[in-house]
Amino acid sequence: MEMIKSKDNARIKNAKKLYKKKYRTSSYLIEGRHLYEEALKAGVSFKQIFVTEKFADLADAILVSDDVMNFLSDAETPQGIIAEVVMPTVATQDFSKLLILENVQDPGNVGTMIRTADAAGFSAVVLTDGSADSYSPKVLRTMQGAHFHLPVFQESDALAFYNRLKASGITVIATTLSDQSIDYRTLSTYDKFALIMGNEGAGILPETAQAADILAHINMPGQAESLNVAIAAGILMFSLTD
Repeated sequence: MEMIKSKDNARIKNAKKLYKKKYRTSSYLIEGRHLYEEALKAGVSFKQIFVTEKFADLADAILVSDDVMNFLSDAETPQGIIAEVVMPTVATQDFSKLLILENVQDPGNVGTMIRTADAAGFSAVVLTDGSADSYSPKVLRTMQGAHFHLPVFQESDALAFYNRLKASGITVIATTLSDQSIDYRTLSTYDKFALIMGNEGAGILPETAQAADILAHINMPGQAESLNVAIAAGILMFSLTD
């Protein structure tokens, strides 16, 4: 197996571009043994796999030097394996439990919420245009492969999407601390619902509050002004699926 030793190799330079959203059209990079193994289990299609000598026995892999791996890697301590995988095509499905992230901007929060949605048995996660890039390295590391287990997709017209959900019989629940919201513990059990979590600082948009069927909040008996959005989402998701 011939080794790529130059950072200027065209294959390496083109792969590194995939960390930036504008260069991603049909594939993205995953890094590390765990994500690679999760992708294998999920039956994901690989376009190419870059490895150091540590994984040299991997079939169809492209061997690179440690220097090239360090250049290609986004991690502080590269594990020696980076794969380019094909983006999934999300088919129209009858999603019964949706998590919607409206302008959630922190990659760590986005990744944690997608991973928690997977753990709570949600059907899919939807991100509005203002949310963090779900294929960015930090989101991928935080998700730990959860995106291989449930669809994660983007909606450019959030309000129109909410209205389509309502028209299809899905109860839309939005989180807000407004006077019109109810304690989440009083929520009923819904066969089909969508839970909307808003921006870390601003919360949900005013038009989202108007479009929602139900507004809900988490009571906080302590002195903190707010909960981290990912923690709040976890509480609500498990409550709604209990």
